[in-house]
Amino acid sequence: MTLNRLPTTATAEQISQSLREHGYVIVDELASAEQMDRIAAEMAPYIQDTAYGKDNFIGHQTKRTGSLIARSPAARELVMHPSVLGATELFLAHASTFQLHLTQIISVFPGSPAQMLHQDELAWDFFPFPDDYQVQCNLLWAMTDYTEENGATRIVPGSQFVGRKQKYTEEQSIAAVMKRGSALFYTGKIYHGAGSNRSDAIRQAINITYAVGWVRQEENQYLSCPREIAQTLPDDLLKVMGYQYGCFALGYTRDFEDPLTALRDDVAPVAMSIELVDAQRADNGGSFRHNLQSESA
Repeated sequence: MTLNRLPTTATAEQISQSLREHGYVIVDELASAEQMDRIAAEMAPYIQDTAYGKDNFIGHQTKRTGSLIARSPAARELVMHPSVLGATELFLAHASTFQLHLTQIISVFPGSPAQMLHQDELAWDFFPFPDDYQVQCNLLWAMTDYTEENGATRIVPGSQFVGRKQKYTEEQSIAAVMKRGSALFYTGKIYHGAGSNRSDAIRQAINITYAVGWVRQEENQYLSCPREIAQTLPDDLLKVMGYQYGCFALGYTRDFEDPLTALRDDVAPVAMSIELVDAQRADNGGSFRHNLQSESA
């Protein structure tokens, strides 16, 4: 079966549309080898200190290393990649905002068996989201080449349409083979899992996931990134991390104030109101969102 993939030059619209149609899409070499090298160097000490997983699902021969915002300036660039943010905004446009859900480097060591094929949206206490409601947009960036032999993530094409409690075999899945720096976009509904690493090298991926603004984050960004570091970050990144209204009446601080006031003394304490929501929806084509591109320009 041929993998669904797009070239590096793919637009946000093309990525979002392909993701919606197929449940996944690979964008080839979206990040440079130099950027992967920087992230690898910045995260190496933390990966070294990370314990292996304590169960079969997490992986007894797999390490999962988080807090990339605090630990890796180069990883912040991936979080804010224009094509990724653009595609995510389109894919999750039914929600008022989207936010960073988690950051993690997944290191699958030689000998690690295949992971159970699963849906990521089960993270929210197995809540039965409607079949037509997308709650997240996931990315796995290939930090090393992804091959069949080294345990490339396996995808079950079409499984995003069949609902919960499905059982699939490895034979029903395909390996998301891709070169270093490529990105696998996939929905929270499609069944997938790490493949078995039959090579003699570690297979690594950078897992960066976004979710609609009204759900709880899997990785708590406010604790994973210490305040003293958060205060040095640009506003557009902070908003993606969750320092913004998740939607009307969600996420305010003190007296209905913008969450950024918790970090910025120079931010005007604008109180949320229905009128402000309506105005921002009108300014942003019907969606209550911060225009990240214009605010960071």
